[in-house]
Amino acid sequence: MMKITDLVIAFFITLISTLLLVIPVKEIAIKFNFLDNPNGRKIHKRATPRIGGVAIFLGTACGLLYLQVNHAKLFSMVLGATVIVLVGMIDDKFQIRPLLKLMGQIIATTIVITDGIIIERITLPILGLIEFNMFISIVITFIWFIGITNAINLIDGLDGLASGVSTIGLASILVMAVFDGDHLVIVLSALLIAGNLGFLFHNFYPAKIYMGDTGSMLLGYSIAVLSTIGLFKNVTLFSFIVPIIILAIPIFDMIFVMVRRFIDGKNILIADNRHIHYRLLEAGYSHRTTVLIIYGFSALFGFIAILFSKVSVTITLILTMVLFLLLQSLTEILGIVGNRKQLLFKQTNDNTKNN
Repeated sequence: MMKITDLVIAFFITLISTLLLVIPVKEIAIKFNFLDNPNGRKIHKRATPRIGGVAIFLGTACGLLYLQVNHAKLFSMVLGATVIVLVGMIDDKFQIRPLLKLMGQIIATTIVITDGIIIERITLPILGLIEFNMFISIVITFIWFIGITNAINLIDGLDGLASGVSTIGLASILVMAVFDGDHLVIVLSALLIAGNLGFLFHNFYPAKIYMGDTGSMLLGYSIAVLSTIGLFKNVTLFSFIVPIIILAIPIFDMIFVMVRRFIDGKNILIADNRHIHYRLLEAGYSHRTTVLIIYGFSALFGFIAILFSKVSVTITLILTMVLFLLLQSLTEILGIVGNRKQLLFKQTNDNTKNN
């Protein structure tokens, strides 16, 4: 049985290791040209190192080595994460095609699926427990892993955004894992939070280094793994809905952007500036304020997800109404709905915001 003091020590080992590892990783990125160069779509004005995800990966590994975690499925998780990191580094260096990145994500997902990490069932209100056959389980698991990996990847557009949103999502997963007594999820989510916090010191606006696809895909993959072995295994009333609520912001952003690209006849995999964070910047919010607004919404969704997993049906209905109000608020703030459809905020001509 792991002692809480060991986990606390491992947390700080991971945090400090990541904090310090960013420095040599940054130097390596500059030396070998792992740089994010500015262009017409991006916000930053100068070339910035972008393989900061390596520091998160190695820092988390330091915490795991200290704890000497012994779990049958840990090897496949780490191997899959290693594949993701390698693919991310290649993309950060050479800007590979989206299809090649997708192939790397499929390989990483296949590794954990072959080790039995799959979504075997979900629970829904009224319908109750729904068991899947092996084929459906594998298909749903692929969709979940690849979807979440790319959702975090796509929201990584501003300093500190992906690392902060991921930390909030991981914190929500950690709280629910504590309630359920899921030791592996507790350990992994706690260490990933520590790694994120260590990196965020260097990454919050104005960022000295970016996590790159190396980091954003690693975090997305890790969250997909933790939700699969933790949240989806829980036979509570909303085992399917809870992970989606936790990641509502990146999932909403990914779906909205891809639908708009499809409607406009554009490649849904090619990056553009229609993401939530760009819409907030266009609305007049500062870089820092935009990130904090998204943090706030992410924290609200995370809190609601925790309540969803523990409350009665009556309270759940109330929370559902709150959830819809939050989504409506977000769409109105972003200008996604037309003026006539704005239910909560009146349209004004004053675009001045307090930064």
